[in-house]
Amino acid sequence: MPSLAVQQGDITKLKVAAIVNAANRKMLGGGGVDGAIHRAAGPALLEACRRVREVSPGVRCPTGEARMTPGFDLPARHVIHTAGPVWKDGDSGEPELLASCYRSCLALASKRGLPSVAFPAISCGVYGYPPQAASKIAVREIRAHMDRHDAPEEVVLVAFDATMTAILQTAVEEQDPA
Repeated sequence: MPSLAVQQGDITKLKVAAIVNAANRKMLGGGGVDGAIHRAAGPALLEACRRVREVSPGVRCPTGEARMTPGFDLPARHVIHTAGPVWKDGDSGEPELLASCYRSCLALASKRGLPSVAFPAISCGVYGYPPQAASKIAVREIRAHMDRHDAPEEVVLVAFDATMTAILQTAVEEQDPA
């Protein structure tokens, strides 16, 4: 039976098959979780990201899509990079783009048969997506994927602080299928 859990902590320390990096479209590192993942994975991650083909000048991962690299020095074997939307007003396609991030990451994990994936709160940092709205989209998309696919069997939503942990936990409880 697939499981969806919420955990507070450092995503770079998790022993899962893949962690999701809330990356930018360039995939060359940045701040927040992106910077933390790049620091923890070591310089080989940046080199692997540089080898990802650009689909347009400077863009390796368009918003809403996902790319996979090895995890290098991380406990996770893989990093799934996704570029979330920057919040404007909620009427500029942000909800669909955020949902697409989760679908794209889960599709990659499923295609590779990965048993476990950990997600940060995509777009909820400097990209300004309202956490309550983002968490509802995350849970909805993860549950929809789990209803249709065997992998991953375990998905963890990881929050760095208690506030985001509570928001994610509320979203999971509100959408509890039981």
